[in-house]
Amino acid sequence: MLMGKFVRGVIVDHALFEYGIEQPDNFKSNPTLSLLRKLRFSDIHTAISFELPLSDEKVNLLQKMAELHSFKCLPLTASSSDIASREIAQTWAHVSGSILYLVPNHDCSAKISCTYFSIAPDAEVTSALQKSNRIYMDKLEELPLTICRLNKKAISDGVVTVGYVMKPSREEDFAKRGAFPMCPTPNGLIFLPLTFELPIAAQLEEVDVILHKATDEIVSIELNSSSEPSYRIDYTNGMQELQRHIKSQNHCFEVDPINSIYPVLDRLKIQQILLGLEDLHAAGSCKVRGPHFLKVNSFDEPDLVQRLHDVELSLPSIVKPQVACGVADAHSMAIVFSVEDFKDLSVPVPAVIQEYVDHSSTLFKFYVLGERVFHAVKKSIPNSDILIKSSEKDGSKPLLFDSLKSLPTSPANSEGRDLCLDLGLVNKAAEWLSKMLGLTIFGFDVVIQEGSGDHVIVDVNYLPSFKEVPDDVAVPAFWDAIRKRADSKAVKP
Repeated sequence: MLMGKFVRGVIVDHALFEYGIEQPDNFKSNPTLSLLRKLRFSDIHTAISFELPLSDEKVNLLQKMAELHSFKCLPLTASSSDIASREIAQTWAHVSGSILYLVPNHDCSAKISCTYFSIAPDAEVTSALQKSNRIYMDKLEELPLTICRLNKKAISDGVVTVGYVMKPSREEDFAKRGAFPMCPTPNGLIFLPLTFELPIAAQLEEVDVILHKATDEIVSIELNSSSEPSYRIDYTNGMQELQRHIKSQNHCFEVDPINSIYPVLDRLKIQQILLGLEDLHAAGSCKVRGPHFLKVNSFDEPDLVQRLHDVELSLPSIVKPQVACGVADAHSMAIVFSVEDFKDLSVPVPAVIQEYVDHSSTLFKFYVLGERVFHAVKKSIPNSDILIKSSEKDGSKPLLFDSLKSLPTSPANSEGRDLCLDLGLVNKAAEWLSKMLGLTIFGFDVVIQEGSGDHVIVDVNYLPSFKEVPDDVAVPAFWDAIRKRADSKAVKP
């Protein structure tokens, strides 16, 4: 393989689709199709090949699958891999780089044979096709790891390999935006999707940095009933194995460490941390703060009214589970309008009762990517007077909702009244939060209280999608944040 010739194309023989050709739109349950989509989002030319002759029915199904997912469909007359390589080189002469051609293997114990070769564009096929090589795989899941190894060999020094793990839907959202390329980024990152289908140890040998959305791998969280936050978190077997191997590896580290994300799992802990924002206040300026709050272990507490008064909480208030993410009901919330609303309230306990801030139905979403801070403006929940009127129409019942699905919003004409965002103040808060939490990539939501102008941070989360920020701005900032974190770790003794 020539130096500098990164993998630019992957061709998979249709026989490696174990199932699902009859349902070309069902990529989620088809590992081969899912993998090809992942490669395509990584800016790698992808194709499904088949050897002629083939039945018209099967050809039509393959062409439908390829068209549906923006793959190429490549018919070959090959009787050997060498002949196939020449046909591919002729068809893909415009591709400058290495091509991987995968077919079922019948010659040895390995199940997949992979031929790889380099193509020089605008050259005769005989000279464009460089000497081919062959490697073997037991599973198609080994393909990203193989591409990573080949691309690392094709570059001199300075490349940083980022192994990442998160749920498939989140991974695809990032990948569609070009955030996870397998070829080096301008600042020298290669992204490798980690899979629990293969031994983790072998994958980590290729990895310098680990990026995870550990909350996607939580099985259960148990909170204690005391006033101090403490919890037991159970992760999937795969995540536990990953953590064990990270501890035994000296050359790779997490962005960010799993211990650093614990506070964002616990709404009580975050509220307690936000109390420290008082230190940022300057005379004559508006405040940035967290909302007033109260933790309750039961909604039947006899002194609940007095406890609400003691922490300056008035009604309506918003009630949230103390567990912020990673479990099914973490986003089941309620807005209560009277003390009677707490009776038989279905929000899981322990819970946090939080100040409801009138904010002209406007939410500011902030994203911290290393040293850069971005924000977007979104429609939000109506002011309390509108909510109260709505509640009275419904028989004065508490308003129940899932914050990920059914967040109540107000008409557009009630948004943004007399709001003035102090970016400098929020940027200081972002820097302060980054240091307090020890996080590189996170997000938080800000509302501006009508009247006082207080900037109230109502939510903090780890590794958000930052989808409201344009890709050409957010993705390079995302890469820079990871690279700077890796470089800072490398220079420490």
